[in-house]
Amino acid sequence: MGAVEKGSEKHSIDIEIDNDSADTSWFTPWRLLGLFCVINLITYLDRGVIASTGVNGVPETCKPSGECSSGTGLQGEFHLTNGEDGVLSSAFMVGLLIASPIFASMAKSMNPFRLVAVGLLIWTFAAIGCGISVGFWSITVCRMLVGVGEASFISLAAPFIDENAPPKQRSAWLGIFYMCIPTGIALGYVYGGLVGGSYGWRYAFLSEAVMMVPFVILGFVMKPLHLKGITNAKNAAGSSKDKADAQTTSIVQDIKELMNEKIYIVNVLGYIAYNFVIGAYSYWGPKAGYSIYHMSNADMMFGGITIVGGIVGTLTGGFVLDKLDSTIPNAFKLLSTVTFFGAIFCFSAFCFKNMYVFMVFFLIGEMLIFATQGPVNFVSIHAVKPSLRPLAMAASTVSIHIFGDVPSSPLVGVMQDHIGNWRTSTLILTTVLFLAAGIWCIGIFIPFVDKDDEDIENPKKSNKTNPFDD
Repeated sequence: MGAVEKGSEKHSIDIEIDNDSADTSWFTPWRLLGLFCVINLITYLDRGVIASTGVNGVPETCKPSGECSSGTGLQGEFHLTNGEDGVLSSAFMVGLLIASPIFASMAKSMNPFRLVAVGLLIWTFAAIGCGISVGFWSITVCRMLVGVGEASFISLAAPFIDENAPPKQRSAWLGIFYMCIPTGIALGYVYGGLVGGSYGWRYAFLSEAVMMVPFVILGFVMKPLHLKGITNAKNAAGSSKDKADAQTTSIVQDIKELMNEKIYIVNVLGYIAYNFVIGAYSYWGPKAGYSIYHMSNADMMFGGITIVGGIVGTLTGGFVLDKLDSTIPNAFKLLSTVTFFGAIFCFSAFCFKNMYVFMVFFLIGEMLIFATQGPVNFVSIHAVKPSLRPLAMAASTVSIHIFGDVPSSPLVGVMQDHIGNWRTSTLILTTVLFLAAGIWCIGIFIPFVDKDDEDIENPKKSNKTNPFDD
């Protein structure tokens, strides 16, 4: 009997192992990274599409003689002023800033993976709304909803990637993910120009919505993944009122706790200063280049430099941090070093009068400053305990936009109006990168305690399960 029992037990174990192997056959960390990278590409493709000439178009113009030429794209069809067009380019930011902390707090009581799916569904309907909009206000509301849909993904994707990445490749994986930002925007310029120019601007929005549909479906039918430190919604108990009260209290407590994390605060302050410069570069760069160096194709040149610098720099920064050993002190050392030398190269670039020398120095500078993308997000994730990570990413996103790239473009414009010299204006702007390097340097000296295992009541569970199980 003992032999039979042991044999049966062994057979049972074998079946369990075989079933587990079958369950792990589809969903792997690499597939998760690939899935999130494609979604990231599509969301940032939309940023490029709305700004492309094929979609954005040009407004109606009239000559002094009274002869008028009809505009093109949505600017021409909706008779938008440049001011209204500028609102469209940043309307998504309103939805993003409002919804990011909301989705992050909801992750405490709902499955984060399902929240990503809900956000992508909102994004898809918003993109369709852009394609069928009838005027300025309707497309503005839809652009805000695009930001709402994107908010869940921005807040939750990076923690998922970090948790599923091999321990010695976390920063590299984050670098790969964030590399999709400049790549997606650049593809959006091309895609919007081709589709908008050939079939009309509405089809560019409608077709990008179609691209997102498979990922929305996957998000709802795949087995939900859980983040370490996040409560399983199935285990939540109590009345709706109790849950709402508890969630409100939890949000306030989490924000207070986040504000007490010195490493996180220093990291975000440096990121704000950094994004202040990057935002102004992206908006004013082509115009400054045209004025200083008389570039006939300033858009293409600055776009090309940004794409190459963004891809090479972002990937390199992540891989270098992993080689150094992915720790927060090492991340701060890398952040301060590459930003400092990147600032030197960018500052020097604007000092040269030769356009080709400028391009070489500026490209090197861009590669260095884009090398921060993996490390800076690595710090934002690992400076706080796992249950705070979605909120940390949301707060970081909100902060770098509100205090960084949103005010920088108009402030640089006002400065240029007073100075009247683009070379001087860009040199003054670039000095803010030295401030970012200095702030990140402070982070090296702040004592650090690894918070990966602080949420011991919610230990990390393997995500290697059948993706289509309930």
